[in-house]
Amino acid sequence: MNKSELVEVAAKEAGITKAAADKVLSAIVGAVVQTVAKGESVTLVGFGTFKSAARAARTGKNQRPVLR
Repeated sequence: MNKSELVEVAAKEAGITKAAADKVLSAIVGAVVQTVAKGESVTLVGFGTFKSAARAARTGKNQRPVLR
C-alpha cells in the first residue's frame, strides 16, 4: 500500500475528504520524523516504535572487473 492508497482508505473510514486525510497523514509523519530526528522514540501501541539507531558503515565492492 502506498501513501495515496492509505489516504484513500483513511478518508473513507473517517468520512472525510482525501485532502483532509492527506493533511492529517502528512502531519503525523512529519511529527514522527521530527521527534526521531531529535533522538527520541515514538511508540504507537499496536502499530510500532520508531527510533533512530546508529549503524556501522558498509564496505562497498566494485563488481565490475578491472580492464587493463
